[in-house]
Parts: sequence; structure tokens; C-alpha cells
Amino acid sequence: MRRLPISVSNLWLRLLVAMAVICLLSACGSPGGAPVVSRNHTAPAKPFDRATHYTVKRGDTLYAIAWKRGVDYKKLAEWNRIRYPYTIYLGQRLRLNPAANRAGRKASTISKSSKHLNHKKTSTASQKTKKTAKKPSILQGSAAKDSRLPASLEATRKLKWQWPTNGAVIQRFSSRDSTRKGLKISGRIGQSVRAAESGEVVYSGSGLIGYGHLIIIKHDKHYLSAYGYNRKLLVAEGDKVAKGERIADMGHTADGKALLHFEIRRGGKPVDPAALLPKRR
Repeated sequence: MRRLPISVSNLWLRLLVAMAVICLLSACGSPGGAPVVSRNHTAPAKPFDRATHYTVKRGDTLYAIAWKRGVDYKKLAEWNRIRYPYTIYLGQRLRLNPAANRAGRKASTISKSSKHLNHKKTSTASQKTKKTAKKPSILQGSAAKDSRLPASLEATRKLKWQWPTNGAVIQRFSSRDSTRKGLKISGRIGQSVRAAESGEVVYSGSGLIGYGHLIIIKHDKHYLSAYGYNRKLLVAEGDKVAKGERIADMGHTADGKALLHFEIRRGGKPVDPAALLPKRR
């Protein structure tokens, strides 16, 4: 019998080994073998949950928290039963939306529990409920307390705004762009920043990310104005300022541009400052 060359024998040997490996792999994929896992599979992303509570940090004020969350400070105070002058405490947990759902769940629970009471107890509970309804709630009381604001701030008056600084407007307000809530006015570092209307300083600090050294002024029970990216703050919380009074020195943004970020909000919502400011000649 003629022998095959050594190279051909090696080739047949390799083919036999390959066939054996294929058989073993097929056996592993048969029922009872190890399960096959797709490494490309990813769990669906969880929907974004909007924060419902906020824990008070050092330097916070109720006005600053309301400004950061884009809500009316009066509503924030009402939701948390905080009365004027809206004092908050370090570590305090504030609710960022109405408590209506929680109240509704409590009412539903009470309704279900009352079915197990006898007629006499149900009548007694009904009478207590009627008596309680006649009393003003704490939330109503907190809203009423807001009317105790200083007369200069509570009185309804027509606000006459002025430009907070000199310079060209390099970015305008846009209701469709959340990054353009006000005006960006160019200038030089250290130039005067002035109150656009008279009012009370309700925030002066650097605790709101994205605003640098910031001042917020309350003008009446509806309007607030804010002045960001300052180099130096010249007023403190609680100070009364007059229209045109110098309140800060202009600073710059992270990229070194000297400018003032100026916002006006009504009821916690940004409005276009250019629509309220006098036209420049």
C-alpha cells in the first residue's frame, strides 16, 4: 500500500481535529447546555424623574431656591407652609410641587376606612369633618401672611425699569431656549451694575450654579430681577436699594468675557427684559 506524504497526513489530522471541535461546540449549544447571553442587550433607560424635594444648603434662601427651580416664591412658601419673612433652615426638606396628590391619597384612605365604622361613629366623623372645614387651613393662613409685606413692596405700582449697565446686548431672551432666560450685556470688568428698579435684595451670593456672583432683587409681589457674573457684590440680603443705585461691579464668564447676565421674572417665570426696558437711542 502506497503511503501518503507526511504533509498530506498532517492535513488529514488537522481536518479531524477541526471536526471534533465543531461537534463539541454543537453539543454545548444543544438543550441542557449553557445558555447563550447576548452582550449587546441593554436595559431600557429609566425615564427622568423630576425632583420633588430639595434639602436646604448653607447660603440658600427661599427666593434663590424658587429662582433655581423656576417657580414662584409665594407658591413654594405655600406648599411648605412657610410664612413671611420666609425663614428656612439648614437641612430643611422642601417640597417643590403642590401636595394635592398626597392629600387626595389621604382622603381616599379615610373614605375606605370609614366603611368599616358603624353608623354612629360615621356620623360623629362627619360632624368633625364639617367643623374642620369651617376653619381656615394653614396654607390659607400662609398666603394671608404674605399681605404683611412692607408697604413699599406690597403696594401695586407701575414699575419703570432702567438698563442695569451700559453696553451692547450680545445675547437676547428666547422663550424657546432654556439657556437664554435673559439678556447678556457686554462691558468691561469693574464697570457699574445698577438696580433696574427699586426694591429689596433677597439674594446676594454665589450659590446658584451658572450665575457666578449673583444678586436678586424683589420689586413687588410679582417681579424679581437678577444680575449675574459680577466681580464684586456691593449689597447684602435685606438691603433696600433705589432705582439706579450701584449694586455690583461687572465681572466675567468662565471664558473671560466681561458681561452682565440680566433677568426679569414675573411669578417665577422668565420674561423678556427688552420688552420692559426703555428703548435705547
